[in-house]
This record gives sequence, C-alpha cells and structure tokens, in this order.
Amino acid sequence: MTLVLDLFSPGLNRLLDTFLDEDLGRGDLTSIIDNNLSVKANLVAKQQGVFCGGPLIERLFQRLDGVVIIRRLVADGEGFAIGQKLLELQGPAMTLLAGERTALNLAMHLSGIATATASLVAQLEGTPAKYADTRKTTPGLRILEKYAVRCGGGVNHRLGLDDAAMLKENHIAWSGGIEPAVRALQKTIPWPSRLIVEAETSMEAEEAARLGVDGVLLDEFSPVALKALVPKLRELALLAESKGGPGRIVLEASGVDSTNLKQYAFTGVDFISSSASITKSTWIDISMRFDKNV
Repeated sequence: MTLVLDLFSPGLNRLLDTFLDEDLGRGDLTSIIDNNLSVKANLVAKQQGVFCGGPLIERLFQRLDGVVIIRRLVADGEGFAIGQKLLELQGPAMTLLAGERTALNLAMHLSGIATATASLVAQLEGTPAKYADTRKTTPGLRILEKYAVRCGGGVNHRLGLDDAAMLKENHIAWSGGIEPAVRALQKTIPWPSRLIVEAETSMEAEEAARLGVDGVLLDEFSPVALKALVPKLRELALLAESKGGPGRIVLEASGVDSTNLKQYAFTGVDFISSSASITKSTWIDISMRFDKNV
C-alpha cells in the first residue's frame, strides 16, 4: 500500500496535539522572553542522513501559533550533509521555544528511520525485489514511522489488521491447519482484500500456493532454500488458477539477515520485509539554532 500523510486529518492533528501537551503541560515555566519578539531559527543537521518530518514540523507549529512561518530547505526523502540547514523558522520567540523539543524529537526519530531504510533499499539496487516494513512499530506512532519508511524508499506492508488477511502461526494452529483456515477466509473476506499465508516450512508454503492464496510470506528461509522453492510456488499458483486462484502469487521473504539483503533478492521473491529499519534505527542528531536578528 502507499501511505499518504494527510496533514489536516483530525487523527494526525490530535496526535500532534498530544505530543505538544506531553511537553508543555500547564505551560512553559521558562517564559521570560517577550513573545512579541520575532526570531529566526534553523534546524541544522549534526549528522548526514535522509530527512523526514518537514511537513509535520510545519503543521506542529501551526497548531501552536498560526503566525509561525516555515521554509523547508530539504524535502522529505532527500539526503543531507553534516552542518546543512534543513528548515528555517520565523515567529514569536516563546512559540518557537515551546515547540522546539517536540519538533526535534520528531525530526530526529523519523529521519533515523528514513536513513536506515535508505541503507537497506540501497542493498537491493539492481535487483527486482523491494524492501517492505512490518507492523513492529511504536504504539501510537505507526502512521509516522511507516511514512518515514516511504521517505527512505521502502514499501509499506500492512498498516493494520484490516488491510489484508494474513494467516500466521497461531491462526493456523488454532483453526485446524492451513486448508480449513484458507477455505474459511476465501468465503468471508471482501474483495479486493488479499489473503496471505505465513509459512515456516516448504510444505506449508506449497500447500498455501495450491490453495490459490494471493501471497505467501516465507519466514526464516535461507537464500538457498528460497531459490529452490520460489519457482515451485509460482508453478503451483498457476495450477491453482484453473480452480479460481489468482494465478499470480506474491512471495515475500522475512526473518532475513538485514546486513545482506541482496542474497535474498536474487532468489526470485517480490518483497523482503524486515522490522530493522524501524526497530534498529538510531536517531539522527539535529539541533535548532536561534538568531533573534531578523
């Protein structure tokens, strides 16, 4: 799916307000500066990376005070160098100070994800496979973290459980096996929802392909095993087409070694999914530098 960030959606505005309330509480006790004093400030990178969060920061300050003017110097998804200015802000001094920490936290966290994603995507350059994220996200921040993955060049997997039906290990164990679970879902899930089965063995993957599912997630298979299995799964999917299956099956490798994605990419899978771009990313160091001489 393609995640589009609606900056004016009620849900996102509530999220930004929650972020601001967390830091501001009953008000900034260090309010000693005349708020009629208009100042300029810049977000400055202290590391290189891929930027994410410019539109969010602009919307954040609009929630604080509509008079704040923001000029984006680096677009979301663009790379930046050490010392480069990313954003320019102008407005009341206390307003900029009130939003400084929240804005920086967002920019550093999301830019860290975008940067980590770009590094993983770069491993797949020249291959047909695409990098996808997972649902291993920080509670409450999923839409923002998945947006950061997009900014880094990745593809979003399910945003939530309502995006696609995915049979995982416990679903299969508690429903009597792959076939009864698949048959039940094929009768109930609405068009055009996808039906995906997570397989931990070649036998499970082959059974799912025979049943005409839309996709198989191949969990913790070695590249050698995948290279032998992928052509067989595509053949089985074509045979299932005569019984009403889609014919085309989407194959995804997960549980992979994120330091060497290319070895998985040449096995013929369509996607390589990993939580690493979110769960193993590190914040990019960014600071806000003020200049009251407007």
